[in-house]
Amino acid sequence: MKKFALVAGLVLGAVFLLSAQEGAAPTPRGQAAPNPAAVERGRVLFKTNCAACHAEDATGGRGADLIRSALVRHDKNGDQIGPVVTNGRVDKGMPPFPLSETQIQDIAVFLQAQITLFDLHTRFGPYPNDIPAERLATGTAEAGKAYFESRCSGCHSPTGDLAGIAKKYNPPDLEVHFLYPSGVPTTAVVTLPSGEKLEGTLLLNDGFYVAIQGKDGWYHSWPARSVKTEVHDPLAAHAELLEKYTDADMHNIFTYLETLK
Repeated sequence: MKKFALVAGLVLGAVFLLSAQEGAAPTPRGQAAPNPAAVERGRVLFKTNCAACHAEDATGGRGADLIRSALVRHDKNGDQIGPVVTNGRVDKGMPPFPLSETQIQDIAVFLQAQITLFDLHTRFGPYPNDIPAERLATGTAEAGKAYFESRCSGCHSPTGDLAGIAKKYNPPDLEVHFLYPSGVPTTAVVTLPSGEKLEGTLLLNDGFYVAIQGKDGWYHSWPARSVKTEVHDPLAAHAELLEKYTDADMHNIFTYLETLK
C-alpha cells in the first residue's frame, strides 16, 4: 500500500493536481477507486510474469501494448485476460501461466489502474509534453544533487548514463522514469538437481513454479522446490528507495535531474 501511495500520489501528483484544477477527479465518475493493496499485488505479479514482454508499465515491448488493448479495457475482474493468461497464445509466442483466479484478478486491477493513470496523463493534450518542467520542479537542485551523490552515484553518473537525461524525456516522463524505472528485465540462474545451470529472463517465480526464457530463446519451467533459483533484479534498489523517499526527496531529485541537459 505504501509503494502504491507513493507512486500514485507522488509520481503523478502534479498530473492529478492539474486534473483537479480542471474540475476532474483522478477516479472516473461512477467507478470505484482501486484497492491499493490489490494494485500492488498485481504490480508485483505483473512484473514477475509479464513485464519481460509487455514492459513493467504494460505499454508493450516484444509483446502487445496492454494499455491500448481493447480486450484489457473491456476486462471485468479478470474475465477477459484470465483465459489468455492461463491458456497462453502459443501461436504468438506467449506460453500459458499457471496463475490462480485471485492472482489474475490482482493483475487485472493493476492493469485497470495503469489505464486510469494513462488516460488522466494524456487528457491534457496529445501526450503530456505540454506540462512544463517548472510545474513539477518544486524542489531545489542543490538538495537533489546532495541526495543523488549520497544514494545514487554508486550506479549512476550525471556525466555518464544520465548525461542529457532531461533532453531525452519530457518532464512528466522523467519523473515517472526515475521513480518507477522499467525496461530492464529480472534474470535468474536456475540450478537443476543434476547440477546443470540455466540462465535467462525470469518469467515466473510464484513459490510454486519457476520459469525463464533461456539464452537459447526457449521457455523452461520447473516446480520451484525441485530447483535452486538465484534471482537478480537490477531495479531492486529503486523499489527499496520507494519505501524511503520523502515528498521533499522526490521533488528535489526531480528538480536536480531537470538540470542535466
